[in-house]
Amino acid sequence: MRAMDARSPVPQNVGALLVIGGAATDLPELERVLVARAAAVPRLRQRLVPLPPGCGRPLWLESADFDAAAHVRHVRCPEPGDERALLDLVASVVAERLPTRRPLWSAVFVSGLPAGRIGLVLVVHHVLADGLGGLAVLVRLLDRGPGVVEPIASRRAAGARPSWRRLAADALRTELAALRRLPAAWRDLRRATRAGGGLRSAPAAPCSLLARTGGRPVLAVVRADLAGLRTVAHRHGGTGNDAVLGAVGGALHTVLARRGEAVRTFRVAVMVSARRAADPTELGNRVTPLLVDVPGDGSPEDRLRRIAGTVGRAREQATGPAVVSVLGPVFRWAARLGLYRMYMTRQRRLHTLVSTVRGPVEPATLGGLPVSAIVPVALGEPGNVTVSFVVLSYAGTLTVTVTVTADASVDDLPVLAASLQAELDALVSAGTARRG
Repeated sequence: MRAMDARSPVPQNVGALLVIGGAATDLPELERVLVARAAAVPRLRQRLVPLPPGCGRPLWLESADFDAAAHVRHVRCPEPGDERALLDLVASVVAERLPTRRPLWSAVFVSGLPAGRIGLVLVVHHVLADGLGGLAVLVRLLDRGPGVVEPIASRRAAGARPSWRRLAADALRTELAALRRLPAAWRDLRRATRAGGGLRSAPAAPCSLLARTGGRPVLAVVRADLAGLRTVAHRHGGTGNDAVLGAVGGALHTVLARRGEAVRTFRVAVMVSARRAADPTELGNRVTPLLVDVPGDGSPEDRLRRIAGTVGRAREQATGPAVVSVLGPVFRWAARLGLYRMYMTRQRRLHTLVSTVRGPVEPATLGGLPVSAIVPVALGEPGNVTVSFVVLSYAGTLTVTVTVTADASVDDLPVLAASLQAELDALVSAGTARRG
């Protein structure tokens, strides 16, 4: 991931915006709680330290001079302080490169929001945590129950760095073990890529969704009632994820039709975590892409019927390890040489990416203050993919963050967001009507 960062115009960062409190928000107390809890999460105290050639991969080591408060800062939301201004600020914060001389995370408190609310933008590098791992960190920072401020765990002393001789010996053993399991690695690679379309997948339909990217990312957010969405999805034999994919397909179809393009099916990479639970002691990047074909034409419910079970079937094929764990050394060398970015700017494997994370079921609090909303953000090397989606469920609400990285897509972002909102609203209305 760090090698990819060196060549990419956008850092590989994962973020979340929390909207907290109201008129009586005590910002100094919020910061005190956040700083104390961050110091109690081991990975947030660690740096990724590069090693000399022959000594293996970089090591996660405790930062001897770690100070959680140094990762926290305050900004004021630009006028008029509405959602558009806040999202532009969030995009700029998440797009900042994290200093490698210290643990790879940051926290930014945002004032100047309506009704005295406070925004909190949490950012971690993708090498530290994928979506579910980032959620594990977030949960550790929140109160354990509504209105309950948990005691803060004490921090352990920094451990000693292994000797260079030991590191070199471990690296040699690792390389020899990798050579011995080359036949198994080939089988693992075939299994790992099966759900992602295999080693050779049919190309995605040509369209303007695949284009030159550049400039700062721009965000839009749409929301839907989670229960209503699940109700209509279950009626058609699908899941909430299927409903979201169908809505994404319909929204993309609308935008391309506005551009004079007729694309009926979209190739979507659904990013699924290989981990089964949000565990703050086991972070890192363990994401597997599932490649699915999503229809764009027809009514929202018709699309849902056609796509029902698609993600589940693709997940059943994902019996192997995460691709990044099989091809880790290849990815790192390709990234260092600029080959990964070269491939991503020319790829025809997919049109867009959709990442889904299941957040807290119940409303959360921080320092005893209510967290009214959580907005997910994920950035990285866009290649030629001009639009991507991150989906988070929280306390009965499904939030979808749309990220665009090309001028044409930025111009069409209001249309895309409005179309996606209309698609989700239609599905929720169908689910609510049946429940009623």
